[in-house]
Amino acid sequence: MSGRLQPLRQIEFRRFLAMRSALTIAYQIQAVVCGWEIYRLTGDPLSLGLIGLAEAIPSISIALYAGHLADKSNKRNLLLWTVAAFFLCSGGLALVTSPELQAAHSTAFTVNAMYALIFLSGFARGFYSPTGFSFIPQLIPKEQLSQATTLNSTIWQFSAIIGPALGGFLYAGFGMTGAMTTVLVFSVLSFVSVARISSKPVVQAGNKEPVADRLREGLRFVFGHKVILNALALDMFSVLFGGAVALLPVFAEDILQVGPQGLGVLRAAPSVGAVLTMSWLSLRKVPGKAGTTLLWAVTGFGVTILLFGISTSFYLSLFLLFLNGAFDSVSVIIRANIIQLETPDEMRGRVSAVNSMFIGSSNEIGSFESGLTARWFGAVGSVLFGGSMTLLIVGYTALKAKTLKEYSY
Repeated sequence: MSGRLQPLRQIEFRRFLAMRSALTIAYQIQAVVCGWEIYRLTGDPLSLGLIGLAEAIPSISIALYAGHLADKSNKRNLLLWTVAAFFLCSGGLALVTSPELQAAHSTAFTVNAMYALIFLSGFARGFYSPTGFSFIPQLIPKEQLSQATTLNSTIWQFSAIIGPALGGFLYAGFGMTGAMTTVLVFSVLSFVSVARISSKPVVQAGNKEPVADRLREGLRFVFGHKVILNALALDMFSVLFGGAVALLPVFAEDILQVGPQGLGVLRAAPSVGAVLTMSWLSLRKVPGKAGTTLLWAVTGFGVTILLFGISTSFYLSLFLLFLNGAFDSVSVIIRANIIQLETPDEMRGRVSAVNSMFIGSSNEIGSFESGLTARWFGAVGSVLFGGSMTLLIVGYTALKAKTLKEYSY
């Protein structure tokens, strides 16, 4: 087995990846079908942005405490509770979108109930990211951490190919009920995979430091570490402005006219580009200085977003989203490796929590920004604005963040 694939020799790391894959597929199916259903019911692009906002608010609000808890708790058990919470929220979504309940209630009731359940699932997501991220070093030898981080990101992207495409075809063939039933099945598979990992020692079991002090310590570490802070800020703002995924139901329905199946394929295209790039990178080092490569990758991300915004061809749009995912994956790998390599073990949960606040929630807030600007300028105008802002942010970072630009690992 190649040295870059050595972490796969660890059976519990493989079980962790199985959990990660199943939960990602479930989440991606749910994201595609809920976005399509809400847009079908409302016809308003802002309603798509509100999905992101509904998930971001609880995720951001709980992230730091979740990181604190991940640092001083049994991570395996915390993951079990997180997956169980996601399962319950998905079960609620399956129920409120069933034909029987939709027929018995108004459109406003259905949409608001979906927002409420997505809001609750945001708490689960807030716990999942720091817990999963900080659990990896307990499953593999420290010298394999960089390879394991890349493999973890690759598995996520591979699952993000399957999930959206599967979601689109399930919705077209079996409706919301069939799609959400599949989400519940994958959630159960995820739970079983975590349950088969043995409990690990708690890193800070005896720590009695006040919660507020520990949270401040995590924030001070991130804001005092220039390379981590600059990498997080660059990714946060590029994702905040440059994400077109939230508006894909509008492009699929109104511009490209390809229906829910086409939406699923469009959602999967960035992940196809990402997983191929990550698979290549899992066998070799990131080329050049990591910081400079990061800047070029985000530049490519912004350019492909701009071109996607003006495309009226389904196949050209697919290709541009493919390239968009490829550039984004380089950014994801470099940022994840910087955080894993520069963070001490006792702070991984809290630093990952700050990372999820910067990056994970910027996806959702970026969805709201896209929906809001789409209402003002139209879907195309929103995407062009976002791509332009991404390029401006890269230029500013290249001029100001010398430490990041020179960083290598």
